[in-house]
Amino acid sequence: MGKQSEASAMEIDNSKPNVADQISPKFSINVLQLLKSAQMQHGLRHGDYTRYRRYCTARLRRLCKSLKFTHGRGKYTRRAITESTVTEVRYLHLVLYTAERAWSHAMEKRQLPDGPNARQRIYLIGRMRKAVKWATLFSQLCAIKGDSRTSLEAEAYASYMKGNLLFEQDQNWDTALMNFKSARAVYEELGKYGDLENQVLCRERVEELEPSIRYCLHKVGESNLQASELLHIGEMEGPALDLFKAKLEAVMAEARSQQAASMTEFHWLGHRFPISNAKTRVAILKAQELEKELHDPAADSLPAEKRLAIFDKIFTAYHEARSCIRSDLASAGNAENVKDDLNGLDKAVSAVLGQRTIERNQLLVSIAKSKLSRRRDDKNEKVTKPEELVRLYDLLLQNTADLSDLVNSGRDRKPEELAFSEECALKSLSFRAERCFYLAKSYSLAGKRAEAYALYSRARSLAEDTLQKFQTLNESDQIIKELKMLCDECRSNSCIEHAKGIMEEVKAPENLSKRISNMSLTVADKKLEKFLLEKLDSYESAVGDSNVKAVSRIEVFPPAFQAIPRNPIVLDLAFNYIDFPSLENRMKKDKKGFISRLWR
Repeated sequence: MGKQSEASAMEIDNSKPNVADQISPKFSINVLQLLKSAQMQHGLRHGDYTRYRRYCTARLRRLCKSLKFTHGRGKYTRRAITESTVTEVRYLHLVLYTAERAWSHAMEKRQLPDGPNARQRIYLIGRMRKAVKWATLFSQLCAIKGDSRTSLEAEAYASYMKGNLLFEQDQNWDTALMNFKSARAVYEELGKYGDLENQVLCRERVEELEPSIRYCLHKVGESNLQASELLHIGEMEGPALDLFKAKLEAVMAEARSQQAASMTEFHWLGHRFPISNAKTRVAILKAQELEKELHDPAADSLPAEKRLAIFDKIFTAYHEARSCIRSDLASAGNAENVKDDLNGLDKAVSAVLGQRTIERNQLLVSIAKSKLSRRRDDKNEKVTKPEELVRLYDLLLQNTADLSDLVNSGRDRKPEELAFSEECALKSLSFRAERCFYLAKSYSLAGKRAEAYALYSRARSLAEDTLQKFQTLNESDQIIKELKMLCDECRSNSCIEHAKGIMEEVKAPENLSKRISNMSLTVADKKLEKFLLEKLDSYESAVGDSNVKAVSRIEVFPPAFQAIPRNPIVLDLAFNYIDFPSLENRMKKDKKGFISRLWR
């Protein structure tokens, strides 16, 4: 009995370390940081969900192969991932990337050019359900196998996926709002701890969730947010906002289609053109809404990049309208009245597109002018050169000429068209004056005083003529103010160029003698390629030009070695191998006597 009790006690003692050995360690995954890194490196920086889906598929293939967690070589046999299966952290990665693959596939269908049709939408919802299923499994496994932080992040990820599904289904807005709020609360708490990078990522995710929460509140009716203010919610960028932007665009497209039903004509310079195609109406209405946003008084406070982005959207809408009009023209057949209306509508839309192009180029001019006199700051921004402004004014002159030709192409022109043509001519004059002014600036920076003085004088005369015409037409005070300022700048710059030219002319003999005294036969500067003796056929100022900073070189000294011809050296190697003929018969023989013959 004693031995048995002693053995049982030993078994009990030995069982304690075995229980300790069976306690598996908790896994740790920084879910948000892992997903954000993968998304930014594999396509979602540019919204390419196809590339990200392919990356998730390849990642899952590698994980299954490394874990030997394949599903059969011949017949497919599904292997479930349960609590007992998860023996290392890569199994959790397997579940997470499966959810990401389903979500990215759904977002890929969402971003189709014409939007998902009925069958594609059913498939999209199915993929979103798959993503929710795998995200929920990931959350359950992390609650058992992961540490507390991993469990919280997995729970927030699952709530975000559930909210996305309900958001896409347009139902249960209360539940979607609750899921989005729970995800936001978790990320707000996680953003208070950890390293700096993790805190920044959590705050970014909170900001990305905010528009979806506000939209859900708007649908529930607990927000005073107006429908027109929804456009300003999703101005941020990020993968978490793509679904919200797609939903918002769908809502706005539906509102436009309802509003376009009452839009039957397009008014332009006294003309009324009927619009029969619904797609053309929606495209024109979208462009007009963007124009209202651009011409709103509050738009002046918008950054230049956002205003340029609005211009790009306007151009896209008008080009879409023109493509619809062209397709209607191709299918019009022999109906002359319909063709005339469609041609007039195409001309009107093209003219409006030309006006917006001029406005966009004027915005680029204002941006370039703001950087013209600015020095490089901490951001190391590129300083504008006068030549860039000359190029922009060339574009404006070309745009104005094209627009004027388009308006003047009709036969019976109305007074509105004549007035518009005169306005284009005046704009062209003002653009010519501005172009001449900045061309003079470029010559001034190059040190060409006479050319700069002549161009400043020409710009001043053009600006004064344009100012006089604008004053007779009682145009806006802003244009008159800008032209007056241009006249003053032309006058002051021409005086400066005149003074600098006189100073340089007075100092020219002194500078010339100084430069000639500094001339040398050669300089140890290997960057300069040609000497003066090599440029005798083409005139290039060597000592009189103020732009020439290097010391002039006459010729290389000491002179370089030159190759000279000499007599060739001939080595007769064939002499030893030649068999010469015998010449004994030609040799002179000595005559000998009789006695000498006996001794032979």
